[in-house]
Amino acid sequence: METLTKFIAPLAAIGVFACTSSSEQGFQITPADLESHIIELSDDSYLGRMPFTEGETKTLAYMEKIFSEIGAEPGNGDSYFQDVPMVSITSTAAPTMQVVGPKGKLELKGFEDYVIWTQRLDGEQAFKDAEMVFVGYGIVAPEYGWNDYADLDVKDKIVVMLVNDPGYGQENTDLFNGNTMTYYGRWTYKLEEAAKQGALGALIIHETEAASYGFGVVQNNWNGTKLYLDNRGKDVYQAAFEGWVSTETANKLFDLAGLSSVELVEQAKLPGFKGKSMGLKASSSISAEGKFDVSKNFIAKVTGTTRPNEYIIYSAHWDHIGIGTPTADGDSIYNGALDNATGIAAMWALAKGFIEGEKPERTVVFLAVTAEEQGLWGSAYYAQNPVYPASQTVANINIDGLNIFGSMKDIAVIGKGQSELDDILDKILAEKERYSSGDPAPTAGLYYRSDHFNFAKVGIPALYVGTGSDYRNPEQKKNAEILSKNYHTPSDEYDAELWDMDSAVEDLMVLYKVGLTLAQSDKWPQWKEGSEFKNIRERYMKK
Repeated sequence: METLTKFIAPLAAIGVFACTSSSEQGFQITPADLESHIIELSDDSYLGRMPFTEGETKTLAYMEKIFSEIGAEPGNGDSYFQDVPMVSITSTAAPTMQVVGPKGKLELKGFEDYVIWTQRLDGEQAFKDAEMVFVGYGIVAPEYGWNDYADLDVKDKIVVMLVNDPGYGQENTDLFNGNTMTYYGRWTYKLEEAAKQGALGALIIHETEAASYGFGVVQNNWNGTKLYLDNRGKDVYQAAFEGWVSTETANKLFDLAGLSSVELVEQAKLPGFKGKSMGLKASSSISAEGKFDVSKNFIAKVTGTTRPNEYIIYSAHWDHIGIGTPTADGDSIYNGALDNATGIAAMWALAKGFIEGEKPERTVVFLAVTAEEQGLWGSAYYAQNPVYPASQTVANINIDGLNIFGSMKDIAVIGKGQSELDDILDKILAEKERYSSGDPAPTAGLYYRSDHFNFAKVGIPALYVGTGSDYRNPEQKKNAEILSKNYHTPSDEYDAELWDMDSAVEDLMVLYKVGLTLAQSDKWPQWKEGSEFKNIRERYMKK
């Protein structure tokens, strides 16, 4: 999970998806259903649940034990596991980059001015006098009539691009989605597109508000280790390097090129923008070492009674970030209690509900994925290698942390307005005199930062909710302020005094009801008009 904001922060579908009342559903999750599993999975003995460690082995064994004990079936044939081949790549970049332009020379310092890494493992990637090309936002979006690479050949060149998308900072929703980030604004998309265009290298210009995090977050990647899917044997082109430059560095580059950064940024926001050479030549090098290994996704299921070949997938990631630098009190284990032991405990409780409560007519799948913290890789692998065909998958409901902060009148829907799943959720909330609120940080692109996104990319409607902000008891905001400091630190541990498990159960029962509604229906929720995923569903998936 990339940011704590995930935690705090057409109605036709309502008529066709009948919702079962609480008294009819015959099952109620309790705090006790969750607490013991959260405490266990966030124990120091799990070593922060990092993939490829003893922590992974212990986590997978525990999940197999608790799901099998309640009668959840293996979800991958006769196995609970799906192998996820991966590679761990450690990059070593030269300490400087030399840039030559019309107005002289510039030596950039690695870490301070820029951060780069590589996915190539075929020796040192040295580049000398490589041309730098400004490509605006680095976007090719036919549905918006937008192509920043039009009439450009960037093969063997370094592309330089802006973070976010052209709608950023604008309320005009006719321009992409206005101030709400689309997938085209995600840095991962930009690097993928640069590789598709054959670029030698790709550099994104960092800007704190547009990225939603500071350059310090980027600097954590300097000469660090990253996990990727193992693409050996596949014809996949990778740029020689990719990374970021700071805003200050970008301004120096534009000055060296004799270009106005202000004018270029404004031009890049306009339809019909054309990229252009910056007249700069860059030289540096980078190398990397890789270690190949296999991690695992965990899959359990409850088979449907009448439509077993139609699937609803609940997802949550089992991994966290392992062992890091010790804190002042000597604690170095990142326990990941909220992020995301709560999600695994939640899926176990949901499985129990579909086994002990009303039997689902459709098959309900419980997918615990690996390597979310390292780049959503477990869900990406599943989406590319599905156990259950995408064309037969009704929906995904993703759980990336429960609401432990206090009872809310609202639930935040990340990416609200994307699909008809929102309408099902709204009807269920209305029965409890609750409501759904919108994305708490629309410019941050949170919809593209958790595992549900990989389902959306293959056309499967995906629901991802976060904690609301309309507290029934405003005094609980104090606890939330304390707990928020635990994000991605060794202090993310279960705290019986501060955690509100009743609120966690309250929100989880809503997600149970959404799944039950889908499981007892023969209808297929669709993407809404304006969603970038609508055409995928309509073209490739069962209606």
